[in-house]
Amino acid sequence: MANLPSHGPLHDADLHVIKDAGILMANGRILAIAHFDSLRQEAAAYIEIDFPAVALPGYIDAHTHLCWAGARYEDYARRLEGLTYREIAAQGGGILDTVRHTRQASQVTLEQELLKRCTLLQSQGVTTCEVKSGYGLTVSDEIKILQAIRQANLKQTVELIPTCLAAHVCPAPFTNPTEYLTYLESQLFPVLLQEQLTKRMDIFIDEGFFTVEEARGYLQHAQAQGFQIAIHADQFSRGGAALAAELKALSADHLEMSTLEDFQNMQKNDVIPIVLPGCSLGMGRPMAPARQMLDCGLSLVMASDWNPGTAPMGYLLLQAAVMGMAQHLTMAETLAAITVRAARALQLTDRGQLSSGMRCDCAIYPCRDFREILYHQGSLKPARVLTAKQFGVKNE
Repeated sequence: MANLPSHGPLHDADLHVIKDAGILMANGRILAIAHFDSLRQEAAAYIEIDFPAVALPGYIDAHTHLCWAGARYEDYARRLEGLTYREIAAQGGGILDTVRHTRQASQVTLEQELLKRCTLLQSQGVTTCEVKSGYGLTVSDEIKILQAIRQANLKQTVELIPTCLAAHVCPAPFTNPTEYLTYLESQLFPVLLQEQLTKRMDIFIDEGFFTVEEARGYLQHAQAQGFQIAIHADQFSRGGAALAAELKALSADHLEMSTLEDFQNMQKNDVIPIVLPGCSLGMGRPMAPARQMLDCGLSLVMASDWNPGTAPMGYLLLQAAVMGMAQHLTMAETLAAITVRAARALQLTDRGQLSSGMRCDCAIYPCRDFREILYHQGSLKPARVLTAKQFGVKNE
């Protein structure tokens, strides 16, 4: 996945495939990739894989809500009966149901549940995963979630990238969303900076959540404080993508309702689109127009949106394969969207490709041709997954 264009369409012929390859590693970094026999002479020790295999960069899941307590299977059943997102929330379900359970859970419980999910991630080939807060909605509960993410990051080998999504929805007792956002700016931001809990800030802009006008000042304040900003944009209605372009946000995520005009504005301002096919599958809604984004010259990224309500599957490769077929994406476009381009969406320059100097994060599949991996649509599992953290390398 090295030396690919960072934006726009890709063709499978763009991919560099090295046959009979060896990967020379030291201290969790790649030193060289070349023919196995030539590298073997340089290695102090080596492992020879005795079955046909393909090595890919470890997958990067750039948008998840992985730290929560409780379950929302009742929400899922209600959706199957035809209830809308708002109707489910009115019956006591939705985000605030997860908030209730997450507030009741201890930091240790949240950490233990997160560790279990990380084990599943690595078994699927994911080696880096963004994780949002947003199920606390008080200063103390948001800090509890981010602390749980920090502690879980120390105890397993998937690299977790924390994001603050305290602006997920306006909670009681606040009745004015602007008042709640001001509370976060004055009470939460200073703690995040002092404790270095995250460099990233997100907000949910949509009907029933936060308006463009409410979000603008909040995000500008976050940028002034040095946070990178991402936006939950255009899931149910337009507006968020336009604000992402205006503020030159790092990414705009969801984009199911966005238009060509939105994509052109995002392209001019180098905003990365992160599409979430797992949410479309979990809600029975149309997928975001990924093909159109690529054709507009955008740097398409796919993520799982793994969360307890609208995207409970949490299987990035399966979702990417399904969206790739539905949207007529090449294999190169799909694989780039969960590796090298996903790394760019999180501003990580040391992963997402197998090349000299990069982390040794990789997923090794028992097959003869890289095309078999997406062909099996997620049913082919990695035989082995390596991460730099296994060798003591920390996130930079």
